[in-house]
Amino acid sequence: MTPAARVQAAIEILDAVIAAAKAGGAPADRVFSEWFRMRRFAGSKDRRAVRDLVYNAIRACGPIPESGRAAMLRLVQGDEALASLFDGGRHAPEPIDPAEPVALGGVAPAWLERALESSGVSGEEALALLDRAPLDVRVNALKAERDGLVLPVEGEPLPARYGLRFPANTPVESWDAYEQGLVEVQDGGSQLTCEAVAALPGETVIDLCAGAGGKTLALAASMAGKGRLVACDVDRARLQRLAPRAERAGAPLIETLLMNPNRELEALADLVGKAEAVLIDAPCSGTGTWRRNPEARWRLSEKELARVTGIQSRLLDIAATLVKPGGRIIFVTCSLLDAEGADQVQAFLRRDSRWQADVLDLPAGQPRGAGVRMTPARDGTDGFFVARLKRV
Repeated sequence: MTPAARVQAAIEILDAVIAAAKAGGAPADRVFSEWFRMRRFAGSKDRRAVRDLVYNAIRACGPIPESGRAAMLRLVQGDEALASLFDGGRHAPEPIDPAEPVALGGVAPAWLERALESSGVSGEEALALLDRAPLDVRVNALKAERDGLVLPVEGEPLPARYGLRFPANTPVESWDAYEQGLVEVQDGGSQLTCEAVAALPGETVIDLCAGAGGKTLALAASMAGKGRLVACDVDRARLQRLAPRAERAGAPLIETLLMNPNRELEALADLVGKAEAVLIDAPCSGTGTWRRNPEARWRLSEKELARVTGIQSRLLDIAATLVKPGGRIIFVTCSLLDAEGADQVQAFLRRDSRWQADVLDLPAGQPRGAGVRMTPARDGTDGFFVARLKRV
């Protein structure tokens, strides 16, 4: 592909990404893969170049663009070399008309920028949400120690006890160490939220929103493979992916429990009042993950935010029934909005007097309400809010 053809390809992919975002369709990475699956003439260098153009354009736009071309024109601003490729040649985009629409810049749609600002996230803090993320891994303490583990690439130690950082796109999943379950891909901030659980061998621990089990595996390592660890979710397909991961990690203690939406307590009946710890990695807006999924900010609406905050509130109430006296709830969202963090926890503490906030001593993050917030700008992690609540 010529450089101009790569730009035209990026415009076409952006059109598909924008359409999917408006309709709630496939995420950008899947749209990208599908586009190239139908065009096998493109080589690996073409794919990388087009991918960079697509994601750079997504990051350059705040509100959802009118079109892929408008998004690319936003990226073109100030880049004469890129602008010169709009020459109307074979497989090239048409020449630029000074009067045609150009996508708006910014961090996010206006309402969402205001919500972030009211939550103390603006300026450089907000812009850092659109940086490219590195690749972090967690060394599996059930099988290895971070110090002395030999990997194909030397990693940078993270504040998380078993964390290592590598450049983006490091092929970790092709390593023997990954195949043998010695390492798992997990953001350093996510690892710290698991450390906040302080899970101990012999405890009964519930991961209430386990998904495919990334945090569950970290909890299993903290428990040294001893005790009862129950991974719950309402998504059968995601939960089914945990079993092979647990086998690879050497974590047979993990149980999986499929729940019905809005009827979770029916499946959890035998665990009521028995858990030392319940982790709620709650469904959320995902504002803390934009470095990895920058088009996600085009999918979020005020209605969707209200929906997920309602789920978070209900999950806190469910978790409160599962914990024995003296036990703890660890509430986590990958969001920087107070509505999904400090405000959510404060509302729970007001409505249930049996609970109080516990002090978190993490090697990253800043206090925010009754918990701690980690951000890309300050901590180099994805954005997270985490609070630990103790039943008294």
